[in-house]
Amino acid sequence: MTDSDREKLDEIWQVHQSTDWPDGLGSDEGQLMTLDTVIGGCLTYYLEEHHLDEARIEILRDCLEELEYIFPDLAEGTCEYFRRLRFLGVTLLQDFS
Repeated sequence: MTDSDREKLDEIWQVHQSTDWPDGLGSDEGQLMTLDTVIGGCLTYYLEEHHLDEARIEILRDCLEELEYIFPDLAEGTCEYFRRLRFLGVTLLQDFS
C-alpha cells in the first residue's frame, strides 16, 4: 500500500469514527459492535505499524466473512455505516492477499 493509499484509508477511517452508531440494529447489535471494534482495531494497528501479522489478517478475514453474513439482514438506514466498515476491512485485507 502506498503512502497515498494509507492516507486515504486513514481519512475514511476518521469519517467512520466520527459517524454516530446507527440505530435499529435489533438482535445483531452486539455482534455488529464487536465486528466494528475488531475491524477498527486491525485498521488502527495497521495505520500505526504499517503491517499486520498473520493473526490479525486471519481475524480480519473472519470478521469480514461474519459481516457479509449479517449484512443482508440490515435495515437500509444502517447500511452506509457497515458498507464503509466493510470497505475499510476489504481495502486493508487486499494489501495482504
